[in-house]
Parts: sequence; C-alpha cells; structure tokens
Amino acid sequence: MFDTGMTGFMIICAMLVFLMTPGLAFFYGGLSRRKNVVNTMLMSFAVVGIVGVAWVVAGWSFAYGGDGSLPFFGGIDQLGLAGLVQDMISANADPASAGSYPGLVDVAFQAAFAMITCAIITGSVAGRMKFGAVAAFIAVWVLVVYAPLAHMVWGGEGSLIGDMIGALDFAGGDVVHISSGLTGLILCLLLGKRREFGMMSYRPHNVPFVALGAALLWFGWFGFNSGSQFTPDGVAALALLNTVAASAAALVSWMVVERVKVGKPTLVGAATGLVAGLVAITPAAGFVEPWAAVVMGLVVSPICYFAISFLKKKIGYDDALDAFGCHAVGGVTGGILTGVFCVPELSWTDFGGLLYTGDFTLLGAQVAGIVVTIVFVGVLDVVIGLVVKACFKGKLRVSEQDEAMGLDVAAHGESAYPAYLGLD
Repeated sequence: MFDTGMTGFMIICAMLVFLMTPGLAFFYGGLSRRKNVVNTMLMSFAVVGIVGVAWVVAGWSFAYGGDGSLPFFGGIDQLGLAGLVQDMISANADPASAGSYPGLVDVAFQAAFAMITCAIITGSVAGRMKFGAVAAFIAVWVLVVYAPLAHMVWGGEGSLIGDMIGALDFAGGDVVHISSGLTGLILCLLLGKRREFGMMSYRPHNVPFVALGAALLWFGWFGFNSGSQFTPDGVAALALLNTVAASAAALVSWMVVERVKVGKPTLVGAATGLVAGLVAITPAAGFVEPWAAVVMGLVVSPICYFAISFLKKKIGYDDALDAFGCHAVGGVTGGILTGVFCVPELSWTDFGGLLYTGDFTLLGAQVAGIVVTIVFVGVLDVVIGLVVKACFKGKLRVSEQDEAMGLDVAAHGESAYPAYLGLD
C-alpha cells in the first residue's frame, strides 16, 4: 500500500508545476505587444498539448526508461508508458511499497517540468515566428533535446552530467533554464530581428498581466523546487524557504538597480527580478543555507539586468521577451554559485561547496556540467532549427505584412481587445 502522505505531497507539487505554464502565458502575454498577445499566450498553451502528448508517448521513456546504464539516453522500454499501470496495481497490493508513492505521479511531475521548459523558449520568438514552425520545433525538441538532457542530469548512476561529471542540479538549472534560454537565443538568431528593432521601444502592453503571471510562477515554483526532493522532509522544507529567500532578495536587488540606473523602480522590473531569483535558486534549492540563497538573489539581478539592458543591445540579438537574459544567464549564475555555497552534508556527491571545503572539485564539476549542457543543446538546436526551417520552405518567420498587422489577427483570426480603437 502506497504512503498516502507522500503520494499527496507529490500530486500537489505536480499540480503546482502544471500551474506555471499558464502563469508564464500571462507573464509573456503582458510583456508582448497588444497585437501579439493572443499569439504569445497561445504558444504557451499549445506547449501544454504538444508536450503532454509527446511525454506520454515517448518523452518519459527517453528520459527515465531503461536500466540507467546509458549516459545520454534512458530507453524505449516504456514507450506509451507501457506497463506502468500494471506496475502501480501490483505495487499497491505489495506491503513492501509502504512509504513510497506511485511512479505515475513522477510521470506527471516530470511532464510539467517539460512543459514549462518548452514554454520558456517561446518568449524569445514572440511576434515573428510562424505558429506551425514553433509547434513543430517544440514537438521535436522535447524528445531530442529535453528528454536526453534530463537523463544526463537526473538519470542516476551512469548519467553523464549528474554521475560521471558530478554536477549538482536540484530542480533544473541545466535541464530547464539554461537549455530553454539558450534555445531561445539560437532561435531568435535564426529568425532575425523584429521590424523596427532598435528604432522604437517595445513596451509591455499589460503590466498587470505581467504581475499576475509572475505571481502564478512564484506560487508554482514552490512545488517545482520542494517537489524535486520527492519526499516531504527537511530538505523539501529547506528548498521551500530558499525559494522564498532568493526570490525576495532578487526582487529587492532588481528594484535597487533600476533606481540607480533609471531613477525609479518599476513593477515589470520587480516581477522580472522575482523570476531571476527563482531561476538562480533552482539548481541550489536543496543544497544551500538560507543566507546563501539571499546572497544568490542579491547577485543574480544585477547580472541579469546587465544581460538584458546592455549585453542584448551591444551584441544586437533580438530576444523578444528576454528568455536568454533571465533564464540562461540566471541559470548559469545559480549553477556556478551552487558550487560555491553547497553544504557538504547536503551534496549528492562526495564534494561540497568551495566556501565550506576550500576544494574546487564541485565548482569545477558545476562549470563542466554547464559547458556540456551548452554544447549539447546548442548543437542540436541549430540542427533542429535548420531542419524545421527546411520543412517550412526555408522560412521560419511570418511575412512582413503579417508581422506588421500582428499575429493575433494574421495567424489566429482573434483579437485580445476587439473593442480597442487606439493604435498599437
């Protein structure tokens, strides 16, 4: 008989993570232009459908199937979740299963992770990528990139990053944030810049949407980080508290940076800082003390602010909603700082953080894991992007006319504000 408390804990955590993708739809929708809000939000909702089907059919098996002996890939033995229901029925009648929970809950929990990861990517291409091309890219990417990367980090003994390299990633710094932010950057480079990029200011069209989305993400993130302990114990509680501490510190830090740089704090900035703090603490949530989580939050906001406000303009890439500047940059920052602040007794490996041990082994493993993630994701992103581009007759991008009109009407025949008579 399964433990009802553990089962309930994991079901609630899974539900919280599922909430994050609709929350991201509001966050991105508010940041987008008025004429593209439906398209922007629909991309996140479409991810729920595409990834939900792909994960059940093959994603779970590719990530967590097999016997765990392969460094890059799970297996094909659980395609279509073959045998999992019967395993649940048998285990539920076995007294030895007391203290555990059904593996089916893990499938749902990890499906929610895959959904939010893929949805983050869409922010970089908002306003100019063909909807069908987005859908095709995500359908391939979740199986070819995300699932193998999840295995490489969380696949247990024999996995490349988590076991062989010995890098720590509590809830998805590599798997979720670096992979999605880097993919967003590569796609926006393949697409090219938006019309009038650099010549006009693209302002968020609905700031309350941004705040609502950030609040839903924040709420869901508690399940995201605490649930990654897979049991309601002290480490799950630590992950919860660290999630609060880092996000709060980053929010304050972002407001301070804005006050210094532009003279006044903004609600969009506070919401962005909140998310940056959540990103940074994700790889470290169950490994560091709360004071370290505060330090990580204070540090990550200036770094992400620099990436979004300076680096983006200096290099000239058009990451529409700053998925790279927030998620990839924040994920790298959090991953490296995990190697500094990890409490040795909480580490999944034999090595603790540099601050406690004076040993660079874990910090080196963190950097190596990040480099492997970047290379693996980057190479496959380019390949998948070019293949999808070829399938769409050499064009990932909508026509200039459709881009000027706005993708809400051009691609979906809908308008978020049909009674609005002003200019976009």
